[in-house]
Amino acid sequence: MKLVTFRQDDQLCTGVLSQDEKWIYALSGADLEDEGMLSLIKNGSQADLDAVRALAARTPEEVEEKYDLLRTNLAAPIPFPEQDVICLGVNYMDHAAETARYGNEDFDGKRQYSVYFSKRVNEAVDPYGDILSHKDIDDRLDYECELAVIVGRDAKKVKKEDVKDYIFGYTVLNDVSARNIQMNHEQWYFGKSLDGFTPMGPCILTRDSIPYPPRLELKSFVNGELRQHSNTDRLIFDIDYVVSELSAGMTLRAGTIISMGTPSGVGFGFQPPKFMKAGDIVECRVEAIGSLINKVVDEDQDEQAWN
Repeated sequence: MKLVTFRQDDQLCTGVLSQDEKWIYALSGADLEDEGMLSLIKNGSQADLDAVRALAARTPEEVEEKYDLLRTNLAAPIPFPEQDVICLGVNYMDHAAETARYGNEDFDGKRQYSVYFSKRVNEAVDPYGDILSHKDIDDRLDYECELAVIVGRDAKKVKKEDVKDYIFGYTVLNDVSARNIQMNHEQWYFGKSLDGFTPMGPCILTRDSIPYPPRLELKSFVNGELRQHSNTDRLIFDIDYVVSELSAGMTLRAGTIISMGTPSGVGFGFQPPKFMKAGDIVECRVEAIGSLINKVVDEDQDEQAWN
C-alpha cells in the first residue's frame, strides 16, 4: 500500500491511496486517530497497518472521508524528520567513476568500504514543491535521484538476514547538492543540507507491497531530458548490508530515513557539466513508488508549490 501525507485546511494529514490511486482515504476510515506519519511508523501495530491496508482495498463509495488525489496538495511523507537523513555516497559503481573524474582522482573500480554522510532536513520539500537555487552562495546546483528506506522499528545489532523485518517501506528522495560548497569544504554536510534541498515522496510504499530486496528502476529527467537510468540491483552496498553495518554500532530509531545513493548521470558527470538553474524542472522517478517533480527557483521568486 501507499501511504501519503497531505494538507487539508492548513493541517498535515495522513492517508492511504486507494487501489486505483485516484483517492486518498483518511485514517478515520480505519478507525485510527491521525497523529502523523511518524506516529504510524513508530507506534502503529500490525493490526493498525492491516486495518489501513483493508481500507485501501475499499471502493470510493464505501469510504466517507476521502479526497481526490489530483485536487489535493501532497506533502513529503515525513515532512519533519526527527533526525538527519543518513545518506550513502558513491554507492553505484558508475557514479563512483564519474565522481572520481569530476574530482580529478584515480579510480581503480573497487569499493571496499561504504561511505556515509548525513543530510540536515529542517523541512522536506513537497513532491511538487520548489527547490531553492541558493545562487548567492553556489552556482553548481545538482540533482541525485535515490531510493530512500524508512526503518520501521528500532534497529540494534541486526543481522543481515533479519534486516527485512526492520524495514517499514520506501520513498523517493532527490539529494540536491551544492557542488561548490561540497568540494570547497571537503565534506558533504553543508553542501547537501541547504534549505529546500530534500524533495521527498510522493508516498511511502510499504515493504510488503513488492518483493524484497527491491529491484526498482530509477530515472531522472531535467526539462524532459533523461539524465539518470539505473536499477537498485546495482547498489554496491545493499539495504541488508547497510542496516546491519550501521546498527552494529548505532541504534537506528524507527522513522530513520536512509537514502541509498545515486547512479551515474548527475550534472557534474557530463562534459561540460549540466548543473541546474532557476526555471529548470527536475523529475526523479522510482519504479512502483512514483515521481518527484520539482521546479528550481531563486529565493526572490514565489516559493509556493506548483502543479
